[in-house]
Amino acid sequence: MNGLINGFWEFLSIDNIFFTVWGYPMSYVEFIGTVLNIVCVYLASKANKLNWPIGIVASVLYIALFYQIQLYSDLGEQIYFVITGFYGWWLWTRGKDSIKKDLAIGYNDLKTNAEYILVIIVGTLLLTEFMKNIDIFFPEIFVEPAAYPFWDALTTVMSFAATILMAKKRVECWYLWILVDVIGVQLYFAKDVKFIALEYVIFLALAIGGWLDWRKRYGKSIRVQTVSVRA
Repeated sequence: MNGLINGFWEFLSIDNIFFTVWGYPMSYVEFIGTVLNIVCVYLASKANKLNWPIGIVASVLYIALFYQIQLYSDLGEQIYFVITGFYGWWLWTRGKDSIKKDLAIGYNDLKTNAEYILVIIVGTLLLTEFMKNIDIFFPEIFVEPAAYPFWDALTTVMSFAATILMAKKRVECWYLWILVDVIGVQLYFAKDVKFIALEYVIFLALAIGGWLDWRKRYGKSIRVQTVSVRA
């Protein structure tokens, strides 16, 4: 059993190199996690329920990755993604009929959006301060200071909000994902995980596509409802 566990942790190590491309050593955990995340976001952009289980596996791999490169807010974000992944999966597939009726793609009202923005601002400020000191609070676990605590916290909190909005099929989720992806490209490039930076370029394109697709689906549903009412 110990040998199996040790082998699993060795597989998850960023020093376990799958291949090298243009001088960049690609670990198994970064490559597999990134590919699964791309598939997850593509499926989400098409409102396909399989995005949730695939995203859960990808998040587990990224938990190991982000711990090793000191992006601790991102680590917490991936734990959150695992939890909300099960929630979203249930909501899109096995929710009660009363909940399923609310799963049509749509928009929030202005009050709800204002509440999300306020939560994002406050959450980012609090998480930034916590992450600035996480190596002091828990020195045995986090042996290195957090890297880019503000930007890491901002993308983490926005991702929290975006995931909830996506589970509820609110179009606003894509506005947040687009902002997360723009920041993420620069953040991960600065941390020298170039494949993930490239992944976020792909995420950005998929997020824009998801926004356009969900907006189109919403427009169609409104036209159908209008025709039904007139009939």
